[in-house]
Amino acid sequence: MTNLTFATVLFCCLFIAFVFILLLDNRSYKSSKSVANAYDKWTNDYLLERLWGEHIHLGYYKQSPKKPDFRQAKIDFVHELVRWSSLNSLPTGSRILDVGCGIGGSSRILARDYGFDVLGITISSAQVERARELTPAGMNCSFEVMDALDLAFKDETFDGIWSVEAGPHMPNKQLYADEMLRVLRPGGVLSVADWNIREIENKPLTLYEKLILKQLLNQWAHPEFSSINSFKKNLLESPYNLSEVETEDWTRFTLPSWNDSIFEGIRRPLDILSLGGNAFLKGFREIPTILLMRWAFSNYLMRFGVFKISSK
Repeated sequence: MTNLTFATVLFCCLFIAFVFILLLDNRSYKSSKSVANAYDKWTNDYLLERLWGEHIHLGYYKQSPKKPDFRQAKIDFVHELVRWSSLNSLPTGSRILDVGCGIGGSSRILARDYGFDVLGITISSAQVERARELTPAGMNCSFEVMDALDLAFKDETFDGIWSVEAGPHMPNKQLYADEMLRVLRPGGVLSVADWNIREIENKPLTLYEKLILKQLLNQWAHPEFSSINSFKKNLLESPYNLSEVETEDWTRFTLPSWNDSIFEGIRRPLDILSLGGNAFLKGFREIPTILLMRWAFSNYLMRFGVFKISSK
């Protein structure tokens, strides 16, 4: 069999496998339970953790000649958002709520490097279990299963609120903003980073963009994306907000993450193969969505927005 024939057969087999998995594994948003189920599966099969490490979010790539390692870029992202949002202005021992904490990567950095008392919440029970396993004994960092749209805390409980890439899973963006601001004490700091759709008021979505957007929503259990301006408006119009909201577009700093998330499978093939053939198929299943995300962010359909506010 020639190399060309072998490559063709391999491609056909992978394509059939991809379609098969796609048909059997519908991850479109139906309710908060569908989000929880998706993250339970991603956590229990260890694929994301093996490829992405402890941080299930994009990295921050500084504009320098030397590109950082993918996992280091994720760590850099946490420190850069802390600096940009002025979360580091809070004193040691400040109580921080990490909304949508994943398996606790950011929570542990906030506790270890900044001395904060951190509580991470996620809707996924598997993520909470894994976050607890990864957190060293004695670290001022804990985790609970909780819905971000129904926070079980009194008003003004926390000194800082941290939320990275959780917003797209929220069906009610205003309630998401309200709940975070409700539990933030006066003088506290809000740090949010999210995937956002571009502003469409003056430039409506084309049919092609709508089709791509539908896939981006359906494949990773997202009900809808807000734009940077629309979520800024949610924060400004919240009855719990008493200050101005600042935003920036970090698309150019985070864009390399999408290619790197695929290249990690090439750099660490044994990490996938050690999990078995099913993990390989699951990893392959994600590639089209990752490539669509890369296209959407590089062609201004999607933007990476960061938000900060200092309550008075």
